[in-house]
Amino acid sequence: MYTSKEKLRNALDLFKNQGGIFRTSEALSAGIHPRTLYKLRDEGYITKVDRGLYKLTDDPPLSNPDIAIIAARVPNAKICLISALDFHEMTKEIPHKVHIAIARTQRDPKIDYPPIEVYRFTDESFTEGVEKHKIDGQTIQVYSPAKTIADCFKFRNKIGKEIALEALQSGLEQKNIGVKEILKYAKICRVENIMKPYLEATING
Repeated sequence: MYTSKEKLRNALDLFKNQGGIFRTSEALSAGIHPRTLYKLRDEGYITKVDRGLYKLTDDPPLSNPDIAIIAARVPNAKICLISALDFHEMTKEIPHKVHIAIARTQRDPKIDYPPIEVYRFTDESFTEGVEKHKIDGQTIQVYSPAKTIADCFKFRNKIGKEIALEALQSGLEQKNIGVKEILKYAKICRVENIMKPYLEATING
């Protein structure tokens, strides 16, 4: 069936207003007919980034495609641990998966790409210390440097104690994070007693 040029233009305008990236569900909710969406794809106006996710073909490549895809596909997820450290430039580790935190009761997201590592956070440990940043037209949620340090100690057995210690040192020296702020999140994450000796050693060392 014929799709008018006006419908295509209107759909492209909606894409641009969204920052150039759209989930299929968002496109349909915004009034873009599936036929129009497929026409845009078939004629090369939009490119499939992931299952149910499209971006404007003429837009520059995504600066951080993995995180942008996560933000679009799992809007409630928080970037955490090694991925958060990488985002804040607090580690030499290269994350091979996107580390995300979700609520304890939330189902695991089904994503083909990028590979993800899912952690379940509860109560304040999930909601506190969240920063919002705009990347590739998407609003991402990532834990602050101080909260991420506390998280790393909480999950030190999974990610490695060395990474947690590196994050602590980097946070104190490079990010100028105060001990009081770190301890605030250490208490929320229930690792205050574990972290205190390392904090004292780092400060006195």
